[in-house]
Amino acid sequence: MDTSQYLSMFLEESMDNLQTLNQALLQLEQEPDNVDKLNEIFRVAHTIKGMAATMGFNGMAQLTHKMEDVLAEFRNGELKATQEVVTVLFKCLDTLEQMVDIISNGEEKELPVEELIQSLETISKNAHDGKLGVEDASTSNKDQIKPKEAEKTPDEKNNGNNIDLNEYDINVIKQAIEKGFNAFSIDIKISESTLLKSARAFLIFKNLEEHGEIIKSIPGTEDLENENFDFEINLVFVTHKDKDEIKTILLDISEVDKVEVKEADIVSGAKISYKKAQEKAETEVKPVVKVEAVKAKTTAVAKKNSEPKKKVHQSVRVELERLDKFLNMVSELVINRTRLEQISSIYKLTELNETIEQVARTTNDLQDLVMKIRMLPLDSVFNRFPRLIRDLSVELDKDMELIIEGQDTELDRTVIDEIGEPLIHLLRNAADHGVESKEKRAVSGKTPVGKIRLIAYQEGTKAVIKVQDDGAGINVERVKAKAEQSGISTDGMNDNDIKNLIFAQGFSTNEVVTDISGRGVGMDVVKTKISALGGTVDVISEEGKGSTFIIKLPLTLQIITALLVKVGDESLAISLNYIDSVIDYKEEDIKKTNNKEVIIYRGNVLPIVRINKKLGLGETASGKVYIVVVNVGEKTAGLLVDSLQGQQDIVIKPLGKTLKGLKEYIGATILGDGFVTLILDVAAFV
Repeated sequence: MDTSQYLSMFLEESMDNLQTLNQALLQLEQEPDNVDKLNEIFRVAHTIKGMAATMGFNGMAQLTHKMEDVLAEFRNGELKATQEVVTVLFKCLDTLEQMVDIISNGEEKELPVEELIQSLETISKNAHDGKLGVEDASTSNKDQIKPKEAEKTPDEKNNGNNIDLNEYDINVIKQAIEKGFNAFSIDIKISESTLLKSARAFLIFKNLEEHGEIIKSIPGTEDLENENFDFEINLVFVTHKDKDEIKTILLDISEVDKVEVKEADIVSGAKISYKKAQEKAETEVKPVVKVEAVKAKTTAVAKKNSEPKKKVHQSVRVELERLDKFLNMVSELVINRTRLEQISSIYKLTELNETIEQVARTTNDLQDLVMKIRMLPLDSVFNRFPRLIRDLSVELDKDMELIIEGQDTELDRTVIDEIGEPLIHLLRNAADHGVESKEKRAVSGKTPVGKIRLIAYQEGTKAVIKVQDDGAGINVERVKAKAEQSGISTDGMNDNDIKNLIFAQGFSTNEVVTDISGRGVGMDVVKTKISALGGTVDVISEEGKGSTFIIKLPLTLQIITALLVKVGDESLAISLNYIDSVIDYKEEDIKKTNNKEVIIYRGNVLPIVRINKKLGLGETASGKVYIVVVNVGEKTAGLLVDSLQGQQDIVIKPLGKTLKGLKEYIGATILGDGFVTLILDVAAFV
């Protein structure tokens, strides 16, 4: 049977669900008695298992099934979310992520899960302490309290339908009706030519659960997953939607032949309406069912009722490849607009000018729109870090807390994809080098729990990300000694320059190499990655108080405004993001210190960089020369250029493999006249 059409949906939803599980487990470890969180974990784990079984990924389904057994022990109160148990569950999640990656890459290999399953079985066995094994975890609480057939009262049977409702089901439906929900019995007939019944059932359940809650289904979940049913599904469903809307939603699913929606008859011989339910509530004492899941379910229904109704199809999913093509087309439009503007200025055509101005406005709007479409919140990167700090806390035996601020700050998708690795290095560095052990913190008069802060915010056309810790800070003398030992001269450097030496290739102050740090590659990777993204990274540290790493990144990478300059006979582009100002060059203003050229600018010493010498370009005969003052992080410098050619929007094109090693450039652009111009990497010069 072909499941390829569902594969992309399965992979995307699996990764989302695994991330949800990671966050929920972290919270459950902190709040072991949080029943709502426990129910959420159980529900998500069950969804993953169902999807995996439907798609035929038995290893995933088997592992998740065993996880459900342990989660069932939590729900039954026989097991507490201790660090040891949660660590095993985290290992399971890591393995499931690896399985999803393997499936995504189209690989055939299978990961061994026997050891993990054995660990989960041991946890369940210890929880039971010799009792019978846990019931099938796919069975929800409502099935676990289902009374025996002989004990059912007539009120507990749905005479109008083929679904028997127990006391728990009835109680949930009654409470939902009292809150204004509709309760329906739904009969669905799937086409007999359907090749993959379980996948079709999965889509039916998925579509319905977007609009309400499925109380019961026949056949049950296990039978649906294993395709152990004919072509009919019977459901009891509560929702705000009416009959016709539900019918339309279901009939829109391909291979669904017939749908019958009726009001659910939960009392023999009578249909319960909202009004009748209210009357019954005043005259009857409702049965109390002491099951936490009932509370959780009715709470969820109540929340849905209180939330404002959202319109369907507020957003659509688009493949990233299409989005990239869209951006490339807009980029070409920007290049052609520049060419038209150039032609218009040369020939001075008034009518053409007016049209070009209109095209320019439309192009700018389109450009802004495509940039906004590509923007993603940093939350998609930040949400994996609480788990990272938790694991490091256990591994290093340090009490640490991660505080995240500004995770809704948005960046271009390209930046989002690349920023994760540098941040992981910085956080691991803060945990290992920064935060001290409990004993050392006590001696220093600090709280036993070390605090690591991850802060993001927008500053003009840049995004700023800070990684702060309240640890030991950077020991300047230690860094200096290590630098001298490595053959790096520190003459003429101030303390801040010495601290920034930690970004040098192969530099590490750790004497012992561990799995976490000490190889001298982490900070080098951070610097290289951030520079490749057109950003900067600096460190501010005070010994005994902690360190702050400050990353500044452009909000977008593809289309930027740049200043075009001439150096020798070559045209070059400098991003306006770096430029502070442009001043006239006067030979008499140049001073020398430590054999380096500087000028006094706004009361500060400004180093001068002669671009033509750095790039091996000749000088022009023109007398006027300019200094472009640029800021890179905390540093300021002046770039000497021969002439200015104005500013314009340019499209950054990556350099090919042949020129990829040139660190002086971040890419190239095509100007309106068709000439290719290189874009300077200002950070490399400063």
